[in-house]
Amino acid sequence: MKIQLIRNASLWLEYNGVHLFIDPMLGEQGAYPPITNSENERRNPLVPLPGALQQWSQPDVIVLTHLHNDHWDAAAMEALDKQIPVWCQPGDRDRIVERGFIHVTEISETQQYKGIQLHRTTGHHGTGEIGEKMGNVSGFVFQSEHEPVLHIAGDTIWCKEVEQALEDYQPDITIVNAGAAQFVGSDPIIMDQYDVQQVCKHAPDSQIIAVHMEAINHCLLTRKQLADFAEEHGLTEQLVIPQDGDQLEYTSPRR
Repeated sequence: MKIQLIRNASLWLEYNGVHLFIDPMLGEQGAYPPITNSENERRNPLVPLPGALQQWSQPDVIVLTHLHNDHWDAAAMEALDKQIPVWCQPGDRDRIVERGFIHVTEISETQQYKGIQLHRTTGHHGTGEIGEKMGNVSGFVFQSEHEPVLHIAGDTIWCKEVEQALEDYQPDITIVNAGAAQFVGSDPIIMDQYDVQQVCKHAPDSQIIAVHMEAINHCLLTRKQLADFAEEHGLTEQLVIPQDGDQLEYTSPRR
């Protein structure tokens, strides 16, 4: 299994011989306005792609955790072949089809594909009224006979649904969105350092990979801040914080 962090939550995953593009955001640096009601006015994405777009233009499958612009943007919709199969959460299919994609499958529970079992998980994209306004989000667990179990948690804070997924699937690798994105006066709508600590605590045998950092203007937790927190709390052996473009490889289950 190979995992490349492209930028934000965009991941290129090679799993059981299948190439999957997770949450593609392919817009040029500064292409989009800042997230409203946030603490700064920096345009998004904050950083460029770490290479030529063409190298990620032909996946076997596109996997979308949800349809917010920092996970599925106009540039991705334009660049990616409309014949590529798209997997999404329930309720998102029609909007994807409207953009010309033909082979769109909503994953309510599980999906089988070329020796891969895919399981949908859920979470909370924030708390209270803001969490409700952010809408439904999903994560996905990948299983295959010859690969580590991979859990992509998606845009969620630490919650009972994430805890249950960790308990149910016992992932070898867990990818969390950890930029502590927030609006003015709100709690984070994705994981902060304390949420990441809870994931590490509840999945002690899982390698935790933190992404969704330093790419969108309302994501306030930096890689350095999270790394310093990890060192202070004894998490450096378990937690990996990749840079944009970094590729990680796992050849067998850690347990």
